[in-house]
Amino acid sequence: MNESLVPTNSGVIARMGAVFGQCKDALFSVKVFKLLVRVIIAFTILSVPYWLLFASDRYVSNAIVIVQRTDQVNGPQVSIPLNISGLAGSSTPNSADQLLLTQYLLSVDMLEKLDAAFDLRSHYSGRSHDPISRMLFKNEPIELFYQYWLSRVDVEYDQYNGVIDIQVQAYDARTAREIVEFMIREGQAQMNLIGHQLAQSQVDFLTKEVTVTRELLLKDTQAMIDFQNHQGLVAPETTAQSLNALIATLEAQRTAVQTQLASLPSTLNANQPTVVMLRKNLAAIEQQIMQKRAELASPSKKTLNYTVEEFQRLQMQVDFARDLYKTALSALEQGRLDAARTLKMVSVLQTPTKPVYPVEPSRLYNALVTLLIGLALIGVLKLTESIILDHVD
Repeated sequence: MNESLVPTNSGVIARMGAVFGQCKDALFSVKVFKLLVRVIIAFTILSVPYWLLFASDRYVSNAIVIVQRTDQVNGPQVSIPLNISGLAGSSTPNSADQLLLTQYLLSVDMLEKLDAAFDLRSHYSGRSHDPISRMLFKNEPIELFYQYWLSRVDVEYDQYNGVIDIQVQAYDARTAREIVEFMIREGQAQMNLIGHQLAQSQVDFLTKEVTVTRELLLKDTQAMIDFQNHQGLVAPETTAQSLNALIATLEAQRTAVQTQLASLPSTLNANQPTVVMLRKNLAAIEQQIMQKRAELASPSKKTLNYTVEEFQRLQMQVDFARDLYKTALSALEQGRLDAARTLKMVSVLQTPTKPVYPVEPSRLYNALVTLLIGLALIGVLKLTESIILDHVD
């Protein structure tokens, strides 16, 4: 009888042990939730006085700027909203310049220049500021310093209006304003530096092309002069024209002599002095015509026609090199004018303000938000605790 009760008692003991373990886990969970609630309450109670009383004042300086190019002063530019320009297939004027300036103002290079000018590390890590809002250590790595700086500066590009809004927070009004003024000056200098480098690279390329074409022109000109000196002719084409004219004159003389011979009486003796003289004149003229024609053209490639052809080829090369040189000079002059005109100016629509009242931190707003977040977290924890206890029961 007692042996039959052993399995039953073992099952009851096992179930009681499981229930006890669940109750223990629930009790532990309840303690954890109560601890978390207490931590949140303590954090909320401490945060509200911090925001209202102990948070250090931060002054905000604001400026609105726009990037303009001097090569656009000839006519007005109409800014098209981004949503309309996207449908029209165009973009807001100078949007690329605006975005470049925005990125540069938020860059590490700008932060390093500001730190060198205003010792921002000392300013933001001063012991007179509350330990929560200030930078903990003056010599923090540049990565941490940059992350902290991003929490104190705001540079936004308004795509609709095409302007840049700059806001900087500092622990005193003068520093905040001077930082914004410095950022505007350095931003304009950087934009002009980028434009100058691009324009200078173009001018350098054009200057190199001018030098190359000038050397080509001088080389071809010297080759033509050497050819003229070697041939002993300044203008072979003119010489060829003169030679043609001379041949035409000789042919006219030959025709005249032949006419005279044909007009003599047929009964006249062939040994008559007049006939002999005319025949000698005709032979001399024909010989001169043959000589001049041989000078003008023959298969030897040393005649005047080959000289004229070679001279014309050299002349064409010189003319082509001269045209290239003129084109390169014109392009260089235009490039220099464009480089002088493509200056970029950061126009200030709103000058950097000198704050009178510290608008940061927003004490009432931050205190209220902290309180609401704390209450919301406590409510979530209480709800979760109730669900767990109901499940255990």
